[in-house]
Amino acid sequence: MSATYLDYNATAPLRPQAKEAMMAVMDAPANASSVHSYGQHAAQKLETARQQIAALADANSESVIFTSGGTEANNQALRGFPDHVIITTPVEHSAVLAATPEALLVDVDKDGLIDLDHLENLLRSYRGGALVSVQGANNETGVIQPLAEVVALARQYDAITHSDAVQNFGKEGFTGLRESGVDMLSISAHKIGGPVGVGALLVREDLTIPPLLLGGGQERRRRGGTENLIGIVGFGAAAEAVRESGTAWLKQLRQCHQKLEERLISASDDAVVFGRDVARLPNTTAIAMQGRRAETQVMHFDLANIAVSAGAACSSGKVASSHVLEAMGAGTLAGETIRVSSGWASRPEDFDRFAEIWLQLQKNPL
Repeated sequence: MSATYLDYNATAPLRPQAKEAMMAVMDAPANASSVHSYGQHAAQKLETARQQIAALADANSESVIFTSGGTEANNQALRGFPDHVIITTPVEHSAVLAATPEALLVDVDKDGLIDLDHLENLLRSYRGGALVSVQGANNETGVIQPLAEVVALARQYDAITHSDAVQNFGKEGFTGLRESGVDMLSISAHKIGGPVGVGALLVREDLTIPPLLLGGGQERRRRGGTENLIGIVGFGAAAEAVRESGTAWLKQLRQCHQKLEERLISASDDAVVFGRDVARLPNTTAIAMQGRRAETQVMHFDLANIAVSAGAACSSGKVASSHVLEAMGAGTLAGETIRVSSGWASRPEDFDRFAEIWLQLQKNPL
């Protein structure tokens, strides 16, 4: 039986456009800082990719700082203003929470949505000296945060804003750097079908940010180190492919997830879908099976040749109780929830296969 891959929020399969673009630049020497013809050719490829990514991110190409991924982008944004108090939420990705252990945490409700009144109370105490970081959408539940309201409040109190947009970049509901009004935006290639190990921090043009990595003068002296041209070219090609694909595939994914959730909820009282009644990404379902540990579920699906996950794929393959769901007050369900996430190559039959195995496990526990 062919494999069923439903873990796109961990990483998406490489798009053929990205693979083709990467293969095309693998042979020639490619240091974009070199002044000879090889370097000039590499620099041209680099800037083309920068423009492709900026177009999808609603930004000027000068705003794009290439990084090794979303984690580095988050670290540069959050550690670049040491004189500011960091305000964030307890449902952020660990790349944000680990980078700012001293951060003030804003309350969230049962769906993981930020408490705007609490945010305003914190901002009032640190007028002109705060940096607010709020994700665009949650990587575990898909719940979309009210970023426009967050930015409006931050501006009222002269705060800098950052959003980890790794999960919602290129998806329905994404608002880029200009439209969202945020000062900084983190994105990553491998969530949209680009290669692993490359991302970007987008910075508002009139905001100066120091480099996290010191070295040469690359990235307009905002990130030292020779650029990963092969990865960046693949990132650009993936971004271009997303732009050209339109929105029909996302609407189909939403329908598939809705159908899946309705089927499981109607068939079992044990099924709990988080964020079901609020705005979510079209490709994400976080579903709990009461009384079944998440790691047991993941292993059972793996034996059936179905790839899903529990929580975020950031702990060396370990499965732990979800800090996101714990912050949402999920109780024991925080350790009984798995994530189904789809993407550009997903098929309706993938969801049917998942539902079949989920119902088998629910009726016949191991």
